[in-house]
Amino acid sequence: MTLRFAYNTNGAANHRLDDALTLIAEAGYDGVALTLDHHHLDPFADGWAREAERLAARLRALGLGVVIETGARYLLDPRDKHEPTLVTANPAGRARRVAFLARAIEIGAIMGAETVSFWAGVPKPGVTRADALDWLDAGLAQVIDHATRLAMPVSLEPEPGMAIETVADYDLLAARHPDLRLALDTGHCLVTQDIAPDAAIHAYADRLGTVAIEDMRRGDHTHLPFGQGDMDMPAVLTALTAIEFDRLVCVELSRESPRAHQAIPEAIGWLRGAMA
Repeated sequence: MTLRFAYNTNGAANHRLDDALTLIAEAGYDGVALTLDHHHLDPFADGWAREAERLAARLRALGLGVVIETGARYLLDPRDKHEPTLVTANPAGRARRVAFLARAIEIGAIMGAETVSFWAGVPKPGVTRADALDWLDAGLAQVIDHATRLAMPVSLEPEPGMAIETVADYDLLAARHPDLRLALDTGHCLVTQDIAPDAAIHAYADRLGTVAIEDMRRGDHTHLPFGQGDMDMPAVLTALTAIEFDRLVCVELSRESPRAHQAIPEAIGWLRGAMA
């Protein structure tokens, strides 16, 4: 089978969204991982639904599928990266994150997204793990309930340093929230070193909502262009092919925005060479 590749717009943050979509389509990708942000389909702007409808039509015209990503750095708080989260001590902050994820789900439904991907968050000093997991469970119940009403699959991404950072942590949540899918970033497996990336693909084949790929060094959470880290990308691609993964495989090069016009075609060119 042929894998379907997408490019994450957090790696094209210096481009207008429409320009980034053009570059992605012209390079030959099958989709886009759209990171909602103040400059890329601001979910809090007036007319957000009309903009989502416009972009849905544009994606159809370009022949691009879409995954909705929610990892923008300063969308909710201009002074504190990624905050508030589902494990923030302030109840109002947690409610704001839930409301944002609900809006992302609504955008995903308008755009016909394959899934909406999100993460748990980093517990601040003084927050116990027990409290963090209780808050996370409560928030997940609200998010999944909203997603179910709109028939939009949601996928949680284990993230190094967060309350849920490994696929084993995800297992604990999935046992209580069976409708929650896994957003697997293969590079994160190299950072936490709890499971090999290709082994994770095989182990969670029936739970994968979306997969992110990039190069990365063991123990170092830095997204790198292919060929610059320790990732055995041929093994990852072979594993995805073996399980007949038919959803978008999303290239996430979040540090490459200054050279996105080069990184976008370079990445898919590298992947085509690896597949060949």
